[in-house]
Amino acid sequence: MSDAAAAAAPKPVIVLVRPQLGENIGKAARAMLNFGLTEMRLVTPRDGWPNPDAGPAAAGADSVLEQARVYESLAEAVADCAHVYATTVRKRGVTKPVVTPEEAAREIHAAQGRSAYVFGPERSGLETDDVALARKILTVPINPDFGSLNLAQAVILCAYEWSKGAWSKGAELVSPTEEELLPPAPQEELEGMITQFETLLDGAGYFFPPDRAPATRRTLRNLLTKPGWNHLEVRTLRGVLSSLANPRPR
Repeated sequence: MSDAAAAAAPKPVIVLVRPQLGENIGKAARAMLNFGLTEMRLVTPRDGWPNPDAGPAAAGADSVLEQARVYESLAEAVADCAHVYATTVRKRGVTKPVVTPEEAAREIHAAQGRSAYVFGPERSGLETDDVALARKILTVPINPDFGSLNLAQAVILCAYEWSKGAWSKGAELVSPTEEELLPPAPQEELEGMITQFETLLDGAGYFFPPDRAPATRRTLRNLLTKPGWNHLEVRTLRGVLSSLANPRPR
């Protein structure tokens, strides 16, 4: 399969089978949209659809809920999908390949045709007949002494692994803090901060005994240059030092 064909692989759909709480549907929508997935399909939600509890829990992922489609059966919900992953533990009587979320994501990005992640009800998970419709079983490696993922957590694990492949193909998904980082302060600003520190410490008699002063100054310099302060941090710390040197009258 060519790189162009792989790049054109459609986004997977998220299928929730018999979800019980509107709040959990909303949380699943929020998890999806964080990582670029937008198509949700619901199979006979217990409390019907739309559900008033879903919107607040979605925390702004309203577009996912508004476009969600309801189906009477899982077979109908995945009828157009060539690659169906049942998220569950191994089921007795069902012999299918088992993959991790990471492995499933790689396959989806390389596949032709639509793919679906299928999640079962919150309390019981997918039934054996549901799993029988899938091509593969998707299982999350987890602590054997405490295997308790909720629905939204399971959705976000799959969505995140899929999104990592999307990043490599140039999708517009970014780290939230990327644009907030300031560049490191220039050396001149650092030198001013270090000089201010040393001046205050000299006045307080910190560099004692005198024969240890050079080593102590080097240690102080290493400490103050290690974090890679940006100019705002340097300015803030120098303001702290100025306040200590010249406290305001109370």
